[in-house]
Amino acid sequence: MTGGEILKVRGLCKTFGGLAAVDDVSLQVRTGELHAVIGPNGAGKTTLINLLSGDLPPSSGSILFRDQDIIKLPPERRSHLGIGRSYQKTNIFLGFTVLENCRLAAQSRAPRLLNWWRDALSYNDELEQARRALAAVALADRADDVALALSHGEQRQLEIAMCLATDPQLLLLDEPLAGMGTEESQKMVELIGRLADARAILLVEHDMDAVFQLADVLTVMVNGKVLATGAPAEIRANHEVQSAYLGSSDEIL
Repeated sequence: MTGGEILKVRGLCKTFGGLAAVDDVSLQVRTGELHAVIGPNGAGKTTLINLLSGDLPPSSGSILFRDQDIIKLPPERRSHLGIGRSYQKTNIFLGFTVLENCRLAAQSRAPRLLNWWRDALSYNDELEQARRALAAVALADRADDVALALSHGEQRQLEIAMCLATDPQLLLLDEPLAGMGTEESQKMVELIGRLADARAILLVEHDMDAVFQLADVLTVMVNGKVLATGAPAEIRANHEVQSAYLGSSDEIL
């Protein structure tokens, strides 16, 4: 069941010189809802994610997270408030074990200063939080393996586990299926579907089969602007969207 609006974006803009990469974008995401943003290359999708996570400052507009204005907050402050994100290129510590990657993420949310001389494994709360995150992405049995030994799909799962270890209420996922084969893609689709039951997810993805399988709401961006927003069936039937991005409705059924 969908809850209230957790993210409200109004009139968001980002310009680079004379180029408007994100141009007057407005959208909202609700808890328990998966909101997918799709569009051709260069549409401004990743720039939008970077603006929401704080990796880029906006030129104008507003971003409200749980009714708090976060437009001027840096990424770490947004993360502490409950926003987690993944990147197009997997962002993990390849030389550390799977559990160590998640433990470090959990420790970043510790409510107290950590004692650098104390054994990291003695922080039971953070360790348990890391193990729960690994279990949520089906990597509990790989906890002691070095991250470099994981397959590409498993490394993607680990990155999402690191997000979960920070206890986010909103996940920003930037092309989590990129570079995956059919079997790994389906595992990721099932994982994302499970995660969407308890939190809000904003998903940027080019795999249209996955998008239409997962999304409750779709926003289509073209040239930095929102072309259409609606339920998947509405987007499939939208002639402007078909012309600009999806092709005929018969091709995407």
